[in-house]
Amino acid sequence: MGEPVKSNLPSAYDPKQAETKWYNYWIEGKFFEAGKDQSKQPFTIVIPPPNVTGNLHLGHALNVTLQDILIRFKRMSGYDALWLPGMDHAGIATQARVEAKLREQGISRHDLGREKFLAEVWKWKDEYAQNIANQWRKLGLSLDYSRERFTLDDGLSAAVREVFVRLYEKGLIYRGKYIINWDPKARTALSDIEVIHKEVKGALYHLKYPLKDGSGYIRVATTRPETMLGDVAVAVHPDDERYQGLIGKTVILPFVEREIPIIADEYVEPEFGSGAVKITPAHDPNDFEMGQRHQLPQILVMNEEGRMNELAGKYQGMDRFECRKQIVKDLEAAGLLIEIEEHVHSVGHSERTGVVVEPYLSTQWFVSMKPLAERVISAQKQGQGVKFVPDRFEKIYLNWIENVRDWCISRQLWWGHRIPAWYCDECGEMTVAREEPTTCPHCQSNALRQDEDVLDTWFSSALWPFSTLGWPEQTDDLKRYFPTDVLVTGYDIIYFWVARMIFTALEFTDQIPFKDVLMNGLIRDAEGRKMSKSLGNGVDPMEVIDQYGVDAMRYMLSTGCTPGNDIRFRFERVEAARNFANKIWNASRFALMHLEGVSAEELELKGPFSIADKWILHRLNETVKDTTRLLERYEFGEVGRVIYNFIWDELCDWYIEFAKLPLYGEDEEAKRVTRSVLTHVLDQALRLLHPMMPFITEEIWQHLPVEGESITVSAWPQANEAFDAPEAVHEMQVLIETIRAVRNIRAEMEVPPKHQVSLMVCPDGETRQAFERNEAAIKRLCGVNQLTIDPALARPDKSMAAVVTGAELFLPLAGLVDVEQTVKRLEAELKKLNAEVERVEKKLSIPGFVAKAPEHVVEAERQKGEEYKEKREKVLARIQEIKGS
Repeated sequence: MGEPVKSNLPSAYDPKQAETKWYNYWIEGKFFEAGKDQSKQPFTIVIPPPNVTGNLHLGHALNVTLQDILIRFKRMSGYDALWLPGMDHAGIATQARVEAKLREQGISRHDLGREKFLAEVWKWKDEYAQNIANQWRKLGLSLDYSRERFTLDDGLSAAVREVFVRLYEKGLIYRGKYIINWDPKARTALSDIEVIHKEVKGALYHLKYPLKDGSGYIRVATTRPETMLGDVAVAVHPDDERYQGLIGKTVILPFVEREIPIIADEYVEPEFGSGAVKITPAHDPNDFEMGQRHQLPQILVMNEEGRMNELAGKYQGMDRFECRKQIVKDLEAAGLLIEIEEHVHSVGHSERTGVVVEPYLSTQWFVSMKPLAERVISAQKQGQGVKFVPDRFEKIYLNWIENVRDWCISRQLWWGHRIPAWYCDECGEMTVAREEPTTCPHCQSNALRQDEDVLDTWFSSALWPFSTLGWPEQTDDLKRYFPTDVLVTGYDIIYFWVARMIFTALEFTDQIPFKDVLMNGLIRDAEGRKMSKSLGNGVDPMEVIDQYGVDAMRYMLSTGCTPGNDIRFRFERVEAARNFANKIWNASRFALMHLEGVSAEELELKGPFSIADKWILHRLNETVKDTTRLLERYEFGEVGRVIYNFIWDELCDWYIEFAKLPLYGEDEEAKRVTRSVLTHVLDQALRLLHPMMPFITEEIWQHLPVEGESITVSAWPQANEAFDAPEAVHEMQVLIETIRAVRNIRAEMEVPPKHQVSLMVCPDGETRQAFERNEAAIKRLCGVNQLTIDPALARPDKSMAAVVTGAELFLPLAGLVDVEQTVKRLEAELKKLNAEVERVEKKLSIPGFVAKAPEHVVEAERQKGEEYKEKREKVLARIQEIKGS
């Protein structure tokens, strides 16, 4: 690019215009597509696929921003970086949304039938998938859209069937009756981890079950009296002395008049309730296990909607909770209710619909987890597993895997991967196959019907890292990009998704699916509360982008988090990020103004360098090393801090300030050197910032005299040893401290900017030369017309003093300020500060305020009080200094 620079950067940055322009440019240029250079080392991330149920929220925005930072960093670092996009069909959640939409029209899925209903769901999917894709674009994500996948596309469906059939053939998938978690609203089974347990204030009902022999009754305690209609036994602990004489006897079940035995089982807790519990194998998982041990029958007294069925006798048709109330009334009327005791206990609720989950006996499909879990545990403990960041999550992960139960994988839905099992109506045999059979392999009949159920959404998601790359086919992408390098996900789905991806990858590819698992936290509001509709504290990321620009939001989110910890969203931090963007923009406009008409050839980076040049190049080296190291360790908050300090404090506030001296001077060679350093440092700083703030960095970079099509594919900065200059850092520190100290005194004394002052410097031996070499800069940047540098100086009368590294500074008050007026002004300010301190202390001493006001309000008052005290001390010190000098 030998063309002279044209400084046409607008006076203000327009995020909307830049975001649309550059994203289109990146897509048209195919900068995000992987696989162009096979000589590069691959680096792969597969996106956690969002559900096609709605719009992306702030949690998604955080998660994908972190991934985009990593993928842009690696792409610039010379890797063949693939970030594979895709979406999840989200079985229960999506079907529930579409059914709700149909209900508004007075239609149910059963009215439409399976085929027409699924057509409606596909319409929904197309609409919301497009919404999500549009939001990905707005977030600036560098995804390889040429490889985009969906969990129900043909390739992934083939992978799902292959996994199902292989596990079935190994005996690791089975079908059987079991107590499962049932959602009566969605009318489907749930896996254990789709159940949210909440502490609920309920009741413990103490009931009389009459003994058949007429000798009395046994007292049982239950939290769910409606299930008594399915009781098949009463159990006590074998060592419970209270019931030794009753074991083996029979009781008459009230209302049903069924004779049921009293049995002994060590599972019963003698301390709970009366020590005697009713056993309902069809409605309680623990009772189910006990029933298996004692060969007890299973009597199901509810239907799939949570209503009592024909086996419930006169209660048939009642809702389960309505039945509970009626049974309690009837027990009381019959003299069989002893007492109702308040009882707080944990009750399972459906993660999807929020209703109370019903333990329910049902024929379902299961994955036998123990054999799969053993391999995962072994790999992890032998150091061949995944690395969790932070590592504390490894313990949580292992604990779940070590105690895993068989996974219920069937769902009573229509939207999803239909179970590849067919039943023959002629011979009654079942066939599991990869492809749909035309005839029964057992009797050659064509009277086949496929299992109505679909697979749990997480079954297909568990294959995501390898199915998206073409497995079970041994594709070129699978060979090149699998295993992937890092998974970025929330800590709330370790069990749902992370663990399942690991055991399926080990089982079917003999490799772990990713090397690192980076856990990001939840986003909370400014007060630390979880964002929710009920609190009305949710924030739409698209609205934040419209108001502040995506770069500001990305910077705020990524720098506000540490791995595994929750983040608080504060609008003032987004505003601060926007201010940072504006600072960079204005600094870049200054640089480009001085590059107008200059060709790239004139900007070769060579000396002689000033002390400021050497310092900024040395600090650039350190910033490059720190940023690279911190990104490799996923410490995004620290990355943001390091880059911010370098760009705002060092480049914008200090180097550009020093650069103005030669740029506005007469020495053409000094101008040339300054331009070359400014261009180089700005170019490198923009590259460092690019992964976090892609749009503003591209917009500015395209105006710089640099080679390349896009900053997206420019080379990541490297530290250059030739520019290491630690001695320059010390010298610049002295200069910066001096300028800052003089400016502070001028501000405190309210000296007008144009008013020139005298400065006396008493340096030690090491710093004397630093002051002498930079006399012109000190005079210009401090507003000094007379500078005295003398190690033998004593503090003159009537002067202000400051101490910097290696020197004392004195500013004579004569001609600087009106001493009497300054003291008056400072004493008036002191009076105001005393009043403010008193006001805050009085407020904080009121018990009602501290106890009742929100914590953040009280903390804000305390903070104010400390700030007022700090200002008061400074004013007091200045008064004493002026009076005593």
